[in-house]
Amino acid sequence: MDVDEIESAGQINISELGESFLQTFCKKAATSFFEEFGLISHQLNSYNFFIEHGLQNVFESGDILVEPSFDVIKKKDGDWRYATVKFGKVTLEKPTFFSDDKELEFLPWHARLQNMTYSARIKVNVQVEVFKKIVVKHDKFKTGQDEYVEKEILDVKKQDILIGSIPVMVKSVLCKTSEKGKENCKKGNCAFDQGGYFVIKGAEKVFIAQEQMCTKRLWISNSPWTVSFRSETKRNRFIVRLSENEKAEDYKIMEKVLTVYFLSTEIPVWLLFFALGVSSDKEAMDLIAFDGDDASITNSLIASIHEADAVCEAFRCGNNALTYVEHQIKSTKFPPAESVDDCLRLYLFPCLQGLKKKARFLGYMVKCLLSAYAGKRKCENRDSFRNKRIELAGELLEREIRVHLAHARRKMTRAMQKQLSGDGDLKPIEHYLDASVITNGLNRAFSTGAWSHPFRKMERVSGVVANLGRANPLQTLIDLRRTRQQVLYTGKVGDARHPHPSHWGRVCFLSTPDGENCGLVKNMSLLGLVSTQGLESVVEMLFTCGMEELMNDTSTPLCGKHKVLLNGDWVGLCADSESFVGELKSRRRQSELPLEMEIKRDKDDNEVRIFTDAGRLLRPLLVVENLHKLKQDKPTQYPFKHLLDQGILELIGIEEEEDCTTAWGIKQLLKEPKNYTHCELDLSFLLGVSCAIVPFANHDHGKRVLYQSQKHCQQAIGFSSTNPNIRCDTLSQQLFYPQKPLFKTLASECLEKEVLFNGQNAIVAVNVHLGYNQEDSIVMNKASLERGMFRSEQIRSYKAEVDTKDSEKRKKMDELVQFGKTYSKIGKVDSLEDDGFPFIGANMSTGDIVIGRCTESGADHSIKLKHTERGIVQKVVLSSNDEGKNFAAVSLRQVRSPCLGDKFSSMHGQKGVLGYLEEQQNFPFTIQGIVPDIVINPHAFPSRQTPGQLLEAALSKGIACPIQKKEGSSAAYTKLTRHATPFSTPGVTEITEQLHRAGFSRWGNERVYNGRSGEMMRSLIFMGPTFYQRLVHMSEDKVKFRNTGPVHPLTRQPVADRKRFGGIRFGEMERDCLIAHGASANLHERLFTLSDSSQMHICRKCKTYANVIERTPSSGRKIRGPYCRVCASSDHVVRVYVPYGAKLLCQELFSMGITLNFDTKLC
Repeated sequence: MDVDEIESAGQINISELGESFLQTFCKKAATSFFEEFGLISHQLNSYNFFIEHGLQNVFESGDILVEPSFDVIKKKDGDWRYATVKFGKVTLEKPTFFSDDKELEFLPWHARLQNMTYSARIKVNVQVEVFKKIVVKHDKFKTGQDEYVEKEILDVKKQDILIGSIPVMVKSVLCKTSEKGKENCKKGNCAFDQGGYFVIKGAEKVFIAQEQMCTKRLWISNSPWTVSFRSETKRNRFIVRLSENEKAEDYKIMEKVLTVYFLSTEIPVWLLFFALGVSSDKEAMDLIAFDGDDASITNSLIASIHEADAVCEAFRCGNNALTYVEHQIKSTKFPPAESVDDCLRLYLFPCLQGLKKKARFLGYMVKCLLSAYAGKRKCENRDSFRNKRIELAGELLEREIRVHLAHARRKMTRAMQKQLSGDGDLKPIEHYLDASVITNGLNRAFSTGAWSHPFRKMERVSGVVANLGRANPLQTLIDLRRTRQQVLYTGKVGDARHPHPSHWGRVCFLSTPDGENCGLVKNMSLLGLVSTQGLESVVEMLFTCGMEELMNDTSTPLCGKHKVLLNGDWVGLCADSESFVGELKSRRRQSELPLEMEIKRDKDDNEVRIFTDAGRLLRPLLVVENLHKLKQDKPTQYPFKHLLDQGILELIGIEEEEDCTTAWGIKQLLKEPKNYTHCELDLSFLLGVSCAIVPFANHDHGKRVLYQSQKHCQQAIGFSSTNPNIRCDTLSQQLFYPQKPLFKTLASECLEKEVLFNGQNAIVAVNVHLGYNQEDSIVMNKASLERGMFRSEQIRSYKAEVDTKDSEKRKKMDELVQFGKTYSKIGKVDSLEDDGFPFIGANMSTGDIVIGRCTESGADHSIKLKHTERGIVQKVVLSSNDEGKNFAAVSLRQVRSPCLGDKFSSMHGQKGVLGYLEEQQNFPFTIQGIVPDIVINPHAFPSRQTPGQLLEAALSKGIACPIQKKEGSSAAYTKLTRHATPFSTPGVTEITEQLHRAGFSRWGNERVYNGRSGEMMRSLIFMGPTFYQRLVHMSEDKVKFRNTGPVHPLTRQPVADRKRFGGIRFGEMERDCLIAHGASANLHERLFTLSDSSQMHICRKCKTYANVIERTPSSGRKIRGPYCRVCASSDHVVRVYVPYGAKLLCQELFSMGITLNFDTKLC
């Protein structure tokens, strides 16, 4: 197509496309986005990039020089051997495991079932070079040196060795289930499992994305006034500070001076300018190029020059400044080994080549600091997402592997040093490089969750790895899209918990937990996307777009040109920033530049900032000026890549969005199309997954939507996976008849995932029912429950290990624990077979032995069902893990039909417990004979502010009973309104009209008849189908009862645990209540008689504790009884009743030499 044609097409008014067409296009574009990226692409992309590129970088860290131990005993007269070890190409194998010396295919479900780690082996090419250092004499007149050291190579070996195993992310490039299709289901994979997690020793672990501060930009802070050049490595960090000169005593007024902190030393900034090749003070001032006549800034610059003069005289002459810098660096506690020139080249702005360029950048840093101090530039906000990067699997694994690789290298160096000092040849390198260091280190980090700190070497942080929730598929998805901000102290963290404008569209502003993590743990919004590292160099393309090269001198003036910064590094200049940025954006929209590249034009600071690094949060927006391309061809399918290539959609970063004017939706865009550059696909995509599927969420109080999205949807019982037969989870719940709701939201329709909803559609009446539904109680229809409504099953697994014959513990043969049936004193063994396992279908209850284990000597190590545990045996799994240990797992199934005390919730945070099961015939019924399944109290709505539930019931009622299509009626008349998408919900009028067309009352009220008497009830009852969820909180798991039972052996008070048949704690506040009631007898019984009632003997004469002993009185016959040793008599001894805890305290004090006196009174 010609340029003229495109320009003429661009004249087409957007309104010609029509609102309905654009709405449909937005829906198709969102669907293609989810098909292209899915919801967990950020986890997979980060891991895949690390496997393909990042892992090689970890091992490419230069040669390791191994020096001999220089042992005096083995003195060789300077004939010492040295070695260098160099790591080369890294290769990764697909996951496999060995069984009977056969290499078999390894799949995630094998690891899950056999308590193994789903990992791949890392092989690396290692080159070991052994040499001697020989001192060679030389002619000093020719070379300037008397002698120099030459290497005499003795031996060079190259080989591929195993260096460890790395856990494999399910569905990544290494995983064998990554290909799509039906084969995955044959391989035992769940049909709706998206991967993104690891299997570590049978447990599913997931990375929580970490929010870290961005190191790709200058950081300006006002407490104190500093500008810092941040870097991942500590030596490359560089800080310029503006503070009062405490050493200067001559000045009456303390002026602020500029000081540089570099390589653990302080240097006046003027000295560093001259060390970098600046020739005069005017040249340094020109480099800073501060605009404005601020007297305090001028005074600070003059004071900085004076300070440099005071510290080093004549620093402008010759290399005096460089000599002073060298002296300062070398006098630090740990001076670098390199020369001062190398230090400046390697550690000061390492990305810039040439000292003059470094001097320019230093001047730029000083200007930024002075501008901020003068109020012309804003300080950086640590809570803005423009200053943050999201760390995912790639960055986190790289950090952890570096730590363990350094440990393995240290061990290797120590082992090789001993060998080099001796006379023997070096053994193959695998004798020194321990492969278990990396393998065990990674497994330990995943299992404990303690991950290496981003910049503190010896510290570990928690909250990086979490167990993957499997209550339902939605909970799994939420866990995979969670982000976390690490703060040192979770108490007062200022504005870190508050929503920030930069969260818009990238982080859900509702989904956050309540409690100490409120605002620190967030969830990504639906269209949020995390960028990956760009591999292609874009500098050449920047030059073609009009960027000028940065000159390597300090004299050329910049003349008001804009600086071009690529990932924080100054790469060039541009004269006309507007045309330069426009050219860049047009090339990006034509896919000539990376699609994830972020371009920001800062007019205030005269900068163009470009970012291509990983960890930035992006989101797709419609480009208004390119929407005319949809007029040219209207395909039925819109591949997302095609839309990006055409420039109809583009991925926008946080900084770039500051320059965009974005319409909230198609309706707003069509009102004033010329005022906007971009447009949202839909407002509901600003929310997270769990919020965007809540119908009428914008009509509910925010707190109620938060309850649903953060608590209830994750606790709802659904269908967790389609492969429960090859899983042995400790506890899993499954709903028998899960349904999808009658309504739709745009998010659920675009995602094409019905499994996000976990519940059933129930007919709900808003009414009082005999007082049984007060205070959030609900009354349910007994007949509905008997038909299977909300019926679920709970599967609990019990696991046990046994010793192998070649066990490391080297126990005696008769002490090895093996599976088997033996007579047990701790429980019944009626259901066990001879191998120690119950038969399938065995009905087991509390106190039964579920897995029999014993030793040949007869010791019983069986596993018993605890109090309140029961079920029918569903499966028995016998297997062994990768350590060779045999283990067994027995799963018990228990059908749970709703009973009193079980917890239910609607999708609007309206939770309630079942208070009464009513017979169907006693419920009120409508003219059509409809009987409600659930009756909730009308008082649940006014204070909770959840009219969304009433709207949902009214909408669902119209959907469930639509009008039958009559002859001659138009299709539009019978078309149903199904969508309840947040922020674009149908109006109340539309819902009421739909109800009226279906033959119901406009407002959803029904005339009902009393089920008990048959009379017509005076009031109308609101009734309609509502989507309800059954939550995992069931009364059967919580009910606690006890008369007498086990007590603690030390205090003789009841134990605490419910499963151990323990008691209920009667605490301080409960005691206060009984005191307030004056129920002293009840209090005495509760705290004394039913707890630890005991008796002791007191001598009333000396008021001390009397013991019960056996003695021989003068009569000569032995008697046993209480006797006071102090009074040597038993005449005044009385028996008193005390708590056993008091008696124990008395005896423990007595053992310390402290005695207590007791006053007794006759009651």
